[in-house]
Amino acid sequence: MAAPNGASFESLTPELILGAVEKHTGVFLDGVINPYNSYVNRVFGVTDEDEKDYIVKFYRRGRWSRDAIADEFAFLADCGSVEIPVVMPMGTIGEAGGFYFAVFPRIRARTFDIITDEDWIRVGSLVGRIHGVAKKNAAPHRLRCNPEETTSRYIANLLDNRLVHPDCLEDFSRICAEALSIVNPLLASLPAAAFHRIHGDCHRGNILTGKDNALTIIDFDDMMTGPAIQDLWLLLPGHIDDSMLEMNLILEGYGEFSEFDRRTVALVEPLRFMRNIYFLNWCAIQKDDAGFAARFPDWGNRAFWITETEDLSSQLDYLRHTSVYL
Repeated sequence: MAAPNGASFESLTPELILGAVEKHTGVFLDGVINPYNSYVNRVFGVTDEDEKDYIVKFYRRGRWSRDAIADEFAFLADCGSVEIPVVMPMGTIGEAGGFYFAVFPRIRARTFDIITDEDWIRVGSLVGRIHGVAKKNAAPHRLRCNPEETTSRYIANLLDNRLVHPDCLEDFSRICAEALSIVNPLLASLPAAAFHRIHGDCHRGNILTGKDNALTIIDFDDMMTGPAIQDLWLLLPGHIDDSMLEMNLILEGYGEFSEFDRRTVALVEPLRFMRNIYFLNWCAIQKDDAGFAARFPDWGNRAFWITETEDLSSQLDYLRHTSVYL
């Protein structure tokens, strides 16, 4: 069951936020709220009277059911049980003001800069450890990373709501149709065992390092069931044909903890196309939020859709000429 209807982020008053966290955790806060950049959900930093810091995340209404959030918590618990460095939620799923929310301890860390060969191997090892645990349980209430359940639905949302500029509509529709004709068979050809729990948004910004130089992975909000390669390609510096050195180093570390089917490297560019469509839909969902127009003033206008359609066309060329095949 999703969070109740009728709630918008504008209803997240300071009193509601502070009261929800205090009731959920039993701590007393100092009253200061620091908003963080998180456009799908709403994320705030708070501090208690003993100067301990916390992060509270209010989930976008209707985005995840309680069971889907429970799948996220279960994945984190499985990782924590074998000492994989993740940030564990404090307590169970909270609910306040029509929103589900979660509270996490704040960690002092910075984004990990992947520079040396050893750095690439380390991040590969981290993801390999996560996937080793991921395969042991399922996430039945989460999305599956396939175009039928995600990309096709997102394209339909953009088209049905007439969000694509009329001057770009024909090209956008044609490009998406051809891309899906390539992507659908590739994902459908994977065996069932190739799909397991994954982080879902494993880019460099979600891998942190602290004073001890240990790596911590954060933000499992987009976790899903999908192929392992989805958690690897977002780390790459460019398209797969230009990033095979980095991919091989990642897979060297990954292979220490989890098996990997190298044929699925062929999915990198198809998954990138799917990601591009996901991002367009992600913005479309938020376009009526307070402050969205100020952050993205050109979103949705003719020039925007010309650029986006050209980018999708370029990505389609990569799909047509992928150098590695399943």
